[in-house]
Amino acid sequence: MTATPTAEELDTRLAFAAQIASEAGARLRGLRASGRWSDEKVLGDVADQAADGYLQGYLRGRHPEDGLLSEETKDSPGRLGPRYTWIVDPLDGTKEYRTDRHDWAVHVGLCHDGVPVLGAVALPAIDRVLTGVCVAGHERCELRGEGGDWPRELAPANAATSGLRIAVSRSHTPDWVQRFADHIGASELVPSGSVGFKVSLLLFGKADVYVHKTGLKEWDTCAPEAIARAAGWAVHRLDGSDQRYNQPDPRNDEILVCRPAVLERVLASVAAAL
Repeated sequence: MTATPTAEELDTRLAFAAQIASEAGARLRGLRASGRWSDEKVLGDVADQAADGYLQGYLRGRHPEDGLLSEETKDSPGRLGPRYTWIVDPLDGTKEYRTDRHDWAVHVGLCHDGVPVLGAVALPAIDRVLTGVCVAGHERCELRGEGGDWPRELAPANAATSGLRIAVSRSHTPDWVQRFADHIGASELVPSGSVGFKVSLLLFGKADVYVHKTGLKEWDTCAPEAIARAAGWAVHRLDGSDQRYNQPDPRNDEILVCRPAVLERVLASVAAAL
């Protein structure tokens, strides 16, 4: 890819990201449906490695000149040299996957000089794939998939809302998140598993805000951030600054995603809760 990506290059890269995220997700569904692994932990480990191997093979074969950071592969400083780096989570929400839940995802993101460019998030259990380009002047976002009861169109980021719904962890809501929800006057806490699925809930119109403080890595947030930005949502760290990607330490801990109209309220409530 050139220093400044062209529309054609973005189209090609986005189609590729959507393809491999979707295909990796289909393979994960097949592994789980096979019933071959009765031990949940073994199933999770097999799935993580199978999806990672599939994505690695495609990415290194198609774009050997790019950097690559994956949750399931030992990190290498070699990824820091290229201007373009793929950041992938082969199975976001392993616990949800192995316990036969729906709220897991496959993330394929691409950044340029530390800034997200595009992403694909596959939600295989509900037959949806979200894609987006967030490069200035080329912004676009798409939701693919029609089966089941889940939305077939993305909700507008500027939609009016009478009360803010907060996407939270399915297993544990930290005390500070509850303080945040109380301070901002949240109307509902919406529990979910993986980061990709939580961000998707916002784009589906089922939540309005997602905030997280500790423990995230770049592969958790890169693809979801690119798609949310492409769809017009505000995405930042908890202090309002922008995320930086392809850093030597991939731990970035934080993310804030919300409707742009409520960003100042969200930042004020986060500051009050921490």
